[in-house]
Amino acid sequence: MRYLLLTMCVLIAGCDTVRSTTDRVLGSDSAPVEAEEAVTEETVEPELVATAPAGWVGAKTTIAGLGDPTTPGRWLQTPLVDTEFTGRVVVPKTGSQAYITLVPAPGPESGGSRLSLDAMRALLLPFDELVELEVYSN
Repeated sequence: MRYLLLTMCVLIAGCDTVRSTTDRVLGSDSAPVEAEEAVTEETVEPELVATAPAGWVGAKTTIAGLGDPTTPGRWLQTPLVDTEFTGRVVVPKTGSQAYITLVPAPGPESGGSRLSLDAMRALLLPFDELVELEVYSN
């Protein structure tokens, strides 16, 4: 039994899936040098970074339903924001909260919002209902 366990560990350690996962997590010493040289040879111009998104103090309220379930990530498409940034979303009815990427959506500020599937799971919300949310920018 001991030899079988040892053999299985050796076989699994040689598996490409395990090796690529550990390379991503722990870093790879055997990374191709050519790829690094190609990156260093190019001239990279600095991008203009926005200083801080214009936020607001306190909470803004919106009604949200399920957005596109095929789009991955934890996001809230809402007309409350003009630029994409991370904000805190609270469900007043249950008190559950999560930090979610706020994505601008077209329409008036009083318009409805759409939550991703992952965000609805994080907030413990039912997928088939509209819910009232409090959105904080800070």
